[in-house]
Amino acid sequence: MAYTVGQVAKAAGVTVRTLHHYDEIGLLSPSGRSSTGYRRYDDADLERLQHVRYYRELGFPLEEIAAILDDPASDPAAHLRRQHELLTVRIKKLQEMVTAIEFAMEASKLNISLTPQERFEVFGDFDPEAHAEEAEQRWGGSEAYRESNRRVSRYTKDDWLRNKAENEDWGRRFAEVMSSGAPADSPAAMDLAEEHRQIISRWFYECSYEIHTGLADMYVADERFTSYFERIRPGMAAYLSEAIHANAISRA
Repeated sequence: MAYTVGQVAKAAGVTVRTLHHYDEIGLLSPSGRSSTGYRRYDDADLERLQHVRYYRELGFPLEEIAAILDDPASDPAAHLRRQHELLTVRIKKLQEMVTAIEFAMEASKLNISLTPQERFEVFGDFDPEAHAEEAEQRWGGSEAYRESNRRVSRYTKDDWLRNKAENEDWGRRFAEVMSSGAPADSPAAMDLAEEHRQIISRWFYECSYEIHTGLADMYVADERFTSYFERIRPGMAAYLSEAIHANAISRA
């Protein structure tokens, strides 16, 4: 089929002026002309335009795009693979930026005195205040939330790094208990569940057994919590939830 410059511009989401410019620099010249001299594009032209737009979206200059597309050693499938790889990397970087910005917004509300770079360096995609907010929402525990807010407002970057190291060490040891095959209600698993409760109490707010078991339920019901523990070890969210409940019962 043959398409007019207006049809191509509308379908591709570019201006007619852009298509004229691409033609002038030899990046995308129409395969044909009408009897009156108007540009006519075919399906192959549209496919080339699609590649041009992908590379432009990735930040490539027009001259480099032309060199890539005109390389006799390349083919359409190779272009798609290359674009897929580049877009995947870009998506990952954008997601990291979104995570950092979301944390910066939350930290600002909670008076965490860190620069955006420090916040992302320390926390990555983990929100240390999620427990406090969920406690307030679920139990109306405004005092727990206020206490957590008071504490974190005084923490420095070194404090947060110590907290991060403590959590990572706990996660490593808890994963080892899981790997050993010990059941979730074993003494080793329950001891680490108790340590988990104490870490929350030490750093954020007094985490009672009632609050802790409520958090345990959310670890398997709320994807935000589940994904955090699943990144440490698959199955950890459910195992930890069971261990927390068993620990609370054993200490009742």
